[in-house]
Amino acid sequence: MKLAFQIAKRFLLASKRQTLVIILGIAVGVSVQIFIGALIGGLQDSLVDTTIGSRSQITITKTDELISDYDELLSLTESSSNNIRVITPTITTSGSLVKGENSEIIVVRGFDYNTADDIYKFSEKLTPGSELPNTTNEVVLGINLKDSLGIEIGSVVTFDSAVYESRSFTVVGFFDFAVKEINNSWTITTIDTVQGIINQGDVVSNIEIQLNEVFDAEEVTKLEIDEQISDEYTISTWISENESLLSGLQGQSTSSLMIQIFVIVSVVLGISSTLAITVLQKSKQLGILKAMGIKDGDASLIFLFEGMLLGVFGAIIGILLGIGLLYSFTTFSGTDIPITFDAGFLAMSAGIAIAASTLAALSPAIKSSKLTVMEVIRNA
Repeated sequence: MKLAFQIAKRFLLASKRQTLVIILGIAVGVSVQIFIGALIGGLQDSLVDTTIGSRSQITITKTDELISDYDELLSLTESSSNNIRVITPTITTSGSLVKGENSEIIVVRGFDYNTADDIYKFSEKLTPGSELPNTTNEVVLGINLKDSLGIEIGSVVTFDSAVYESRSFTVVGFFDFAVKEINNSWTITTIDTVQGIINQGDVVSNIEIQLNEVFDAEEVTKLEIDEQISDEYTISTWISENESLLSGLQGQSTSSLMIQIFVIVSVVLGISSTLAITVLQKSKQLGILKAMGIKDGDASLIFLFEGMLLGVFGAIIGILLGIGLLYSFTTFSGTDIPITFDAGFLAMSAGIAIAASTLAALSPAIKSSKLTVMEVIRNA
């Protein structure tokens, strides 16, 4: 085996230009694989984070009722699955917000900010000088309500409803979710404030959950939670509510995989055809080696080692080239597209390149093992 490895190195070094071309071909394939995989992975992560990264991914409600025993429900739900990252109670009602002659229809949402901030990232979306509500009747409004109602931090506004009694709110800040609908209508406050408005005791509307693995919401986590809680509760997931988004993400993954497969296939075909020509080019040397007593298995190993060495060097250069492409793209493209890749992805790309190169050498290796000394002499 050691002899076959040494001969493989000599064969590669004897045809430096050909060897360099093959290595560059593998490197280009690896760099394209890394570039496309990292780019599409970043786009998916960005899309998921934008659409569901700051919202509930699993929501538990009670049909036509508020949830009164929510502390027990929180405990049962949290212990039901290891995939739960954050769980928090929320309560929601609606009405109008009035300031002088100005009035806007709003949604009042009460949160426990110790946990809800991990989901909605309120503290990151507050405008300068704003703070989260700390006491009853303190509110933070969507930034668009600031202009439409003509208010500032410290203003007192009136909550008006056809169902509940009016009450005064003190504005302690504004937030910007960069979503028009939310900025136009959301008024966030404490759970106590909304409970005081509806006057039905210690109740909440929803139990909202964010997950560690968001794509397991439907198949794993929902089933685990459903086994622990009563049938009177309804569980909805972001997947069931965003089927078109999920379809788009799956389409992106499939297209990325197909492109990478075609790149690998083209690399394999290129190496296989080149090494097949090398068998013919080196037939005299192989004939001499076989005449000197080298075994057919060792003759095959020569080309398998060639394929492996080409794959190793091609993978190393390809990784460096791929990282360079990603750096150039993010630096000079003028876009804010995030790039996602890790050591595991780079190692996988390198491993695929090495395995594909070695596999590509299999056909030439078999051909070399069948080459006889008489055949070499006859074709000389």
